[in-house]
Amino acid sequence: MTTQTIQHNDAHASGHEHHDTISLRVFGFWIYIMSDCILFSALFATYAVIGHNFAGGPSGHDIFELPFVLVETFVLLASSFMIGLAMLAVHRGDKSKTLIWLFLTLILGAVFVGLEVYEFHHLIAEGFGPQRSGFLSSYFGLVGTHGLHVTSGVIWALVLLFQIGAKGLTENNISRISCLSLFWHFLHIVWICVFTIVYLTGVL
Repeated sequence: MTTQTIQHNDAHASGHEHHDTISLRVFGFWIYIMSDCILFSALFATYAVIGHNFAGGPSGHDIFELPFVLVETFVLLASSFMIGLAMLAVHRGDKSKTLIWLFLTLILGAVFVGLEVYEFHHLIAEGFGPQRSGFLSSYFGLVGTHGLHVTSGVIWALVLLFQIGAKGLTENNISRISCLSLFWHFLHIVWICVFTIVYLTGVL
């Protein structure tokens, strides 16, 4: 066996091992997503059980403003669309477009978090904090947990902007943005459930 052949085999083995590492990372992230499904299932179940315990306080019909929530929903939907465009740019190897779409995803995610913080602040200022009733406790717990997830996604996107900007679309960065895309779409699906079960049902 020649030296060139040995070097080729070593390079092939190294590349295969690197590919396996990335596959394991994505697989591990799927496990995390499944654990998050269990977390949100528990929060939805809690809301289903105590979400009608108003303790003489307001119901969803009294405090939810559906037009405002629709704005939140469209902002998150737009951010999900942007991360999709970022992934298309990644597959084309277009670093500049990836950075643009990822930046817009970050901005829209931050806007969503800002709207949610405003909503929470408004409710607490009106005396409708999580301690007011079982309904409000479960509401703040469910929606607040989703908001914390979006906040972590915004921070993740910010870190990725610097990583891709500095090192380009390396295999590690591609796997990282792929995981972020999965995470972002998962949060969008959870929000659709929140919108339907909490807000839409609450105002009817």
